[in-house]
Amino acid sequence: MDLEALRTADFGPLDDAVDDWSTMVGDLRTLMDSAEKGLHVAANKANWAGYNATVSKEFIGKTAGEFTDAHSQASSIHKILADTRDELKLYKGQLAGAIERGRQKNLTVIGYEGGFTVTTNVPPEGRAAQDQDNKSDIIALRDEIQGILDKATESDTTAGTVLMAIADQSRLGFSDVDYSDRDSAAKALKDAEELADLAKQKPEDLSPAEFDRLNKGLKEHAGDELFAQRFAGRLGAQGTLDFWTGINDPHSAWKVTQARGDQFDDLQKSLSLTLATASQSDGADMTTWKSNMIDLVDKPVGRSGGFPLGGQVMSNLMRWGDYDDRFLVDYGDKLIETEKKFTGNGRHGAWQRMGGDPSLNRTGTDSGWDPMTGYLKALSNSPDAATDFFNNTFVTKDEDHDFTHDTDGDGKQGRRTLSNFDYLFEERDWPRDQDDKGEDSIAGRNYLAAALEAATTGHPAGESPTVDTPAHNAGQTKLMESLVASIGDDPERLTKYGYMSDSIGQITSEYLPDIARAMSDVPRDSDPEGKWQNVENRHPINGCEARLQHADITKLLFAVGQNEEGYAAVEVGQKTYMAELMDYHLDPNLPEGQRSSHDNKLVIELIALQSGEVSGTLNLGVQEAIGSEASDKDKGYEHSVAQRKNWISGGVGTVVGVGTSFVATPWIGALAGGTAGTVTSVVLESVFQDAEGHALANAQKTGGEFWSEGQVRNGIIAEDGARAAAKKHESMDVGDAGMIAKKAAAQGYLNARGILEGAAPGSIAAF
Repeated sequence: MDLEALRTADFGPLDDAVDDWSTMVGDLRTLMDSAEKGLHVAANKANWAGYNATVSKEFIGKTAGEFTDAHSQASSIHKILADTRDELKLYKGQLAGAIERGRQKNLTVIGYEGGFTVTTNVPPEGRAAQDQDNKSDIIALRDEIQGILDKATESDTTAGTVLMAIADQSRLGFSDVDYSDRDSAAKALKDAEELADLAKQKPEDLSPAEFDRLNKGLKEHAGDELFAQRFAGRLGAQGTLDFWTGINDPHSAWKVTQARGDQFDDLQKSLSLTLATASQSDGADMTTWKSNMIDLVDKPVGRSGGFPLGGQVMSNLMRWGDYDDRFLVDYGDKLIETEKKFTGNGRHGAWQRMGGDPSLNRTGTDSGWDPMTGYLKALSNSPDAATDFFNNTFVTKDEDHDFTHDTDGDGKQGRRTLSNFDYLFEERDWPRDQDDKGEDSIAGRNYLAAALEAATTGHPAGESPTVDTPAHNAGQTKLMESLVASIGDDPERLTKYGYMSDSIGQITSEYLPDIARAMSDVPRDSDPEGKWQNVENRHPINGCEARLQHADITKLLFAVGQNEEGYAAVEVGQKTYMAELMDYHLDPNLPEGQRSSHDNKLVIELIALQSGEVSGTLNLGVQEAIGSEASDKDKGYEHSVAQRKNWISGGVGTVVGVGTSFVATPWIGALAGGTAGTVTSVVLESVFQDAEGHALANAQKTGGEFWSEGQVRNGIIAEDGARAAAKKHESMDVGDAGMIAKKAAAQGYLNARGILEGAAPGSIAAF
């Protein structure tokens, strides 16, 4: 900054800008509060249907979020401008003070473009001699003024850099950057540049101290958008791959491996989170980074131009964080293209790690040599990208491959089109891998199940749905239909890999209305009496419906029931769903167009019958898993059900998923307020108390005993739900409601065995 520019600076326009941004921050806070408390909350309580359920509700939620981001961004800009304005005013005052002190010593300061000079204030003919006599004072004043100008320059420059970085974060909408002052933002950018330069070093040159600095810095700044963009952009796509490849090469990075090898997992996580944050940026450098990274998926990045490929390396840096959806889908397309090339369009396996290959994953679950494993983990955190990826095509029927089926029912085989789901879930030859204990790794298929959970439910795997989770859309339900049909066609696709059942069970629990419709066995084109309309009203669905087959559902439930966590997800979910239905349909204020019947007795019977069948089929799966020998295996199932209480948000939470049943009911309204409806609470309390009691019991059980006890428990819980609903709404005699539900639930429970064995429902009578 030039001396004259600071000395004569007019801060009036900057004062006005700071005031304007202060007003903007206040106005945006008002809009943010209104959008959240009015628009967003109202949208979550509204009764959305059809296209609105899958699009409008989500759009309103995102719009409300944009107001929050706009407020954060405006607040950061206001603080940066205010900090800079205040500092420049301070430096202007310091400059004026220094010049005045010099004047008192008969020194004058002369500014010119690009610099300034300090000299004695005497006529020119005697100035040289006086300057020599006053040399020490002249030097001191010169250095003081230069220091002030340097600080003013840094203040002005860093403000410009930070403001430009914020502006570059998002081409459309707002970024959610939130800084308390300019210095913290400027430090984030400086740290990013320094750490990127450390990562650019040759791995053999990286010292343990430098590793510590890199590891600590990435961990501290992983969620900082400005830091992440600057770090990734400066390092570049090739630099990112070179760094992770090099640091995992024991021949190159032996020094840091010996000293810090046990911390590589922390670095992997922090680097993954940082890159995920950076991928959300629309800045030019990150646009280039993403494009280059996709190009490098099938390029060798190892020593001497060999393996691993870029995709093998990068997929291990995608296991944490929420990557940009468009980048994930484009990356996945290139990964599939590479997979096809190395497997002969899926004819054989690939990515088998050899003895001398370095480990690219430091978490201990697998070696990281199969690029699909880490990529699927990334999809499990990004639902929209996961839905798109699985529904994309792996091979068409016109390509050269070996996947065939009976094309027209004449027994002749012809090539078929496979989606990415079809290939990965049914056909892929997964490479054998080991974890850090030397046991066969389950990571690949386990992350596949987690990615399917995200893709079908619309929320990240392992999380419960919330009031903001949109209703199921066409892509999600299409994938659900494929998943259920695939397991129905060959249940071993799940039972051979039981560890996948926690995710498949959660998926199932969030499609219970769709499942209930299919289990009704009522044709969609039924007679004008409106049988199918009654089914739709009895099991309302917002958004799209997954059209499933009863036989496939039975096989799915039987398979899921053979795993403790999968069983718990569906059992708790379907008991809650039963309670919601009874609460919903016994309400005398339910609009006429939403009623399935005016006969409350019939409604209770049908709800309890279907709930009993779900529970019975699940328990047949448990019976299969426990076997005929008495053991404590049943305790694992009871414990998993009891543990579900901790998983459910706020004690009750959205067990079946908002958007899958009745968004406009008091249950959802109560959920938004953090409480549960009376009927739901009664049923869940009964479920959890029963499970906790059985988990602590001393007696060992056979599978048959578990099945028999389950029938009794199922009837009692159905009775509790019906009684609670009848009492709440005063719509029928409480005792009658309980007795009807108990008997129907028992019949449904017994129907499960007959249906599984190929008999007709009701062939075994409950009483």
